[in-house]
Amino acid sequence: MSGPAVHPVEAPPPTTDAAPPTVRMKDVQGMAGTTGALFLRLCQFVFAAVSLCVMATTSDFPSVTAFRYLVAAVGLQSLWSLSLALADIYALLVRRSFRNTGVVSLFAIGDGITSTLTFAAACASAGITVLIGNDLDKCNLNHCTRFMSATAMAFLSWFAVSPSFLLNFWSLASR
Repeated sequence: MSGPAVHPVEAPPPTTDAAPPTVRMKDVQGMAGTTGALFLRLCQFVFAAVSLCVMATTSDFPSVTAFRYLVAAVGLQSLWSLSLALADIYALLVRRSFRNTGVVSLFAIGDGITSTLTFAAACASAGITVLIGNDLDKCNLNHCTRFMSATAMAFLSWFAVSPSFLLNFWSLASR
């Protein structure tokens, strides 16, 4: 006659050195794919586009290399910001955020390059504007107020792209 056999089951040994579970970082407003990012992208685009339009409406901006550099930099900034704003709109419509490392690194590198170019162009244009206005005192012969307005808009565009770069870089570094 055979009866049921009971075999004791050993309990797993207690682990005290268990690694903490990995937690994904929440979406911080301003990171790619959030409404904060869309707001920052639209601000970047508007300020860069206004700077581009103001500078392009002056007849004598091509005579100064720094002003040509400003037009090129804010032109690139406006295209970059508009394309990423469209990507943010898509992410918000499908209710997904960008978590792919390749995409976030592309955004961070692009933001870093465009912000550096915009800041350098705005600084160079500000220097030339001060030279024309204060040192040479030739504002009556030039479009100093337009040059100053375009330079200020370029700085505002840079102020708007800096948080985007820092948040995307932080998101990339925290993975």
